[in-house]
Amino acid sequence: MNDDVRNILLGIAASGISAGFGWFTRTYLWRRALVRKQRFFGLAPDSECLLVVNGKAGDARWAVARHDVFALLELSMLIKECKANVEIVAHDTARRGWGETTEFCVGGPVSNSRMAAHLRNLLPGFTMNTVASSGPDCGAFAIGGDVYRMERGRAEHVLLARVVDRTEGQDARPIFLICGQHSNANHAAARYLSRHHARLASTYKGASFCQLLRVVDSQAYGPEVVELIGDVTQATTTPPVPA
Repeated sequence: MNDDVRNILLGIAASGISAGFGWFTRTYLWRRALVRKQRFFGLAPDSECLLVVNGKAGDARWAVARHDVFALLELSMLIKECKANVEIVAHDTARRGWGETTEFCVGGPVSNSRMAAHLRNLLPGFTMNTVASSGPDCGAFAIGGDVYRMERGRAEHVLLARVVDRTEGQDARPIFLICGQHSNANHAAARYLSRHHARLASTYKGASFCQLLRVVDSQAYGPEVVELIGDVTQATTTPPVPA
């Protein structure tokens, strides 16, 4: 074997080793990211979760708003990536407790009766004005003495929460709440959760949290431009003081 052949063989061997190491590294990092994602969402492989679908507010028939459908698709993709199974149920038929399976609940208290129950029991410090005749205050959020009004297509707020009931033990599964002033905001929050779950997991370390987001100029930018107003976990979980 002359030197040229030896060098060629060594080059091929080195390339094979480098490719194998690169493949191993990418696979390891991908698996580690997947495990962290599954842990954050409480979705082990082949586990079950609940996707609670709201109705279209103001529609006598049971229907889902267009942008809420987009939100559900975003969440369905998340669940599929975690290799879990999903049961899709209408908000008025999901008569069960919480903590046994991961739950994603979408929509405001008007279009989603289960969301209304979750807000009363899990986030008593948060209220949403659901009186249609209240003018500019219709749909406004009240959190810790602050009021956040909606400007349709300009500034729409949405509450994004992950709630874990630790009284149920370490195996308790989280509930994810997406409560927006408009279906545009629900879609934006679902996309925000999909894109930023790793940062949220790193920030909160598996604890419950509640963030208030604002969707900027949805009529021009759709669900793409979302601002974090702040963490409102303490304010929303603390019952209001009676007047």
